[in-house]
Formats: sequence, C-alpha cells, structure tokens
Amino acid sequence: MRTRITELFGIEHPIVQGGMHYVGLAPLAAAVSNAGGLGTITALTLGTPEKLAQEIARCRELTPRPFAVNLTFLPALATPPYREYIEVIIASGVGIVETAGRNPEEYLPALKEAGIKVIHKCTSVRHALKAERIGCDAVSVDGFECGGHPGEDDIPNMILLPRAADELSIPFIASGGMADGRSLVAALALGAEGINMGTRFLATREAPVHDNVKQAIVAASELDTRLIMRPLRNTERVLANPAVEKLLAIERAKGAELSFADIVDKVAGIYPKVMVEGDVNAGAWSCGMVAGLIHDIPTCQELIDRIMRQAEEIITRRLAGFLAG
Repeated sequence: MRTRITELFGIEHPIVQGGMHYVGLAPLAAAVSNAGGLGTITALTLGTPEKLAQEIARCRELTPRPFAVNLTFLPALATPPYREYIEVIIASGVGIVETAGRNPEEYLPALKEAGIKVIHKCTSVRHALKAERIGCDAVSVDGFECGGHPGEDDIPNMILLPRAADELSIPFIASGGMADGRSLVAALALGAEGINMGTRFLATREAPVHDNVKQAIVAASELDTRLIMRPLRNTERVLANPAVEKLLAIERAKGAELSFADIVDKVAGIYPKVMVEGDVNAGAWSCGMVAGLIHDIPTCQELIDRIMRQAEEIITRRLAGFLAG
C-alpha cells in the first residue's frame, strides 16, 4: 500500500508504532520495522543520551529498515538534556523523529538541518496547523479514544480526522482506537495517510514488558479505561484498577483544590513497577479504549500482516462490492 506517509518515511506499510514509556525499546521498534511498519524508540525512557545512543545501535543490529526516535518535551522539575539527545539522534543517523508534548519549534532547526523528518503528535486541529506552520513534515492526530494524553477538547476521531483533512496540507496519521484492518481503512477514508498504534503494539510478543501487562489489556474491554487529572488539565487515559479508582476518589473529594501532590504517589514512578515488575495495580498507566478490540498477543509480523490482509479485503471486496451493486 502506498500513501504519502509510506513515501515520506520509506516504509512498506502505513503503520507506525508510537513512542511509549518503558515500551518503545529496540526489540519492539525493530520488530515493527522488520514487519514493514515504522518502529519507534522512546528516548526519555533510556534516561541519558549515552544510553539512547546504545539503544539506537542495538536497534540497528536488529533491523536494516527505518525506525524513529520519540522525543517528548514536557515540563519537568529537572529538564532533560534535549539538545544532547538531539545530538545523539543526529550522530546516530536516525532519519525520523516523533516529537510530542510541548511545541518543538526551538529544536526543529537542528533536526531539519540534519535532514531528519519530524512528525509531531497533536490532539487538535489548531495544534496540527501550528506544527505545519513551524515546519513539521507530518503530524499524528490523536483522537479522544487514545491512551495517554488525549488533550482537553474530547473530540473523537470520526470528527477530528476529517477536520484535520480539511485543514492540513502535510500528511497525517490517525492515532487512538487503531487496532486492525478496519481501523486502517476507516482512517484512510477519513483523510489520514496511515495509522499510529500504541496499546495494540503493547500487546505483542516483542513488546519488552511483563506478561501481566499484556494479559491485562487482553482481558479489558472498551469500558475499562478512566480519565485522570482532568481537574489539572493534564488529562490522561489509563486502564482502570483499584489505585486509579482511589485516585479518582481523591480528585472528587478535593475538587477545585486538587494539586498534583495529592495524587503523585499513584502517578509518578509507576511505569517501572508496572512494565518491568508486572504489578498492573501499582498505579495509573496509559491504555486506550482500543483494548476492547484486542483479544490476542501476536508477533508484530503477524499483527501487521493481518492488518494489511484485512484492509486489502475490505477495500477490494467489501467496499468495491457496494459500488458494483
């Protein structure tokens, strides 16, 4: 399948594995790229620019195909050394960077001068247009269904994607609710040039996380996610568990007086406990509503092959059949 995204990134299939904390490491990124998609290493998970360089080298040993590095710009008490991370990305010859979080404008000149393609994650059309204006090559448009941070507008992809198509000139991919060939065909029909999957890739054999995490996603339905930190305007969609329900109770009790300090023990430092140790009830961790469409734990090759077969069948048989009729 050829789209503007496959041509921009030099990949076979318009399927991207988004950056995920404690998940986007070389084994998963390489497996996705080897299967014809675009795998992504999550830079800040590695902790230092030196360890990122090692992970990029490790990924190159596992795949000859293109892969990306995610760099998330978020407010922090101790700001990560972003320029050093970018120097490593450039020196390592990575050709694609996924940016997320705050506006990446101050870091774009260095990336663009190195010939790196930049795709920025956006949760609204206005943010996508800003990304286009500052020189991003593509955007990932994240609907309200997505795991992690869906923004504050609450616009689902059935509306957000065609709105983005109406406004953008650069290509975009659809994120949130993407799991199979139906998702891909729907996204293409709504104007996207491909799809981004996070939760679906989390439940694959190569995802370098504890099996408890994968089994929790398979067991979950579309009703089993919750939105936390809404009063702080830092909304995150997470998988429901007892710690999350306690967190929500605190939010309700505190109301307008809520501060991050009130819930920090259920949010900060949770990912190692969940992803590495397998304590899925340790606190809040990102998961999309798409869990309701996830029923198995395939390899990345099996998953991507299945998506492309299903997409082709839908386009050439089911949809074409409507026209023939």
